Amino acid sequence: MSRRPVTTKKSATPLPDFVLEIRERAAQGHVLDQVRWGDILLSDQYGPRDPEQGREWYAIAAGAGYAPAYNMLGRCHHFGWGCPVDLAKAVSSYRAAADLGDLWGCYNLGIMTMRGLGRPADLEQALFLFRSAADRGHAKSMNLVGRFTEEGWHTPRDPEVALQWYRRSAEGGDYRGQHNYATALLEMGRREDALTWWRRAVEEATSDILLAMEKRLRSLGAAGDTALLERARARLGALGVAADQ
Repeated sequence: MSRRPVTTKKSATPLPDFVLEIRERAAQGHVLDQVRWGDILLSDQYGPRDPEQGREWYAIAAGAGYAPAYNMLGRCHHFGWGCPVDLAKAVSSYRAAADLGDLWGCYNLGIMTMRGLGRPADLEQALFLFRSAADRGHAKSMNLVGRFTEEGWHTPRDPEVALQWYRRSAEGGDYRGQHNYATALLEMGRREDALTWWRRAVEEATSDILLAMEKRLRSLGAAGDTALLERARARLGALGVAADQ
């Protein structure tokens, strides 16, 4: 392992055998397992969270040049997991991941660039980053290429091409792409197809998408899907968000 050694704290709850194996391989210097062990430490699935230790394991794997570790180290700096929030360091880590070919690093750097976080906003550069990841199969990036294309941001406005990107994103499993594709299908008069994609999106969608989905479903009235509408409202309630009824 590079950098300084990291302790492996004992859990009050016995860890499953496969988790112990991950921890052991991480200690032996396997970068994939160092990231997996960092992920476990960031969660509370197998014991108390330890974000600081998780970040240290990401840093070790990043020091060995492992691209996904740079991406996760960027997320630690971005959201303050085990360290103070530092958007400039997040950008630097995401850039290192992207330069090494990591699709999530490319996407996250694109988000920072689009929003002007830790660096000046630059929609043209953000589109370049999203397209780079989308062309290599990254579903969330496909959705954003669709959005840029639909709006005509630093690319010719082309609703038909945007629809193709939304479809690819939806098929790739991104709930935002599924919602945007469903919305476009509904506007084309393909109500049943739209409902099918909203049914796929509802379980993973965040509150902003659930609110937009709920509004669309409510507007359909009896022609919509009552059970789906109630599920969207239930998920909003679980997230502590009230639907605008």
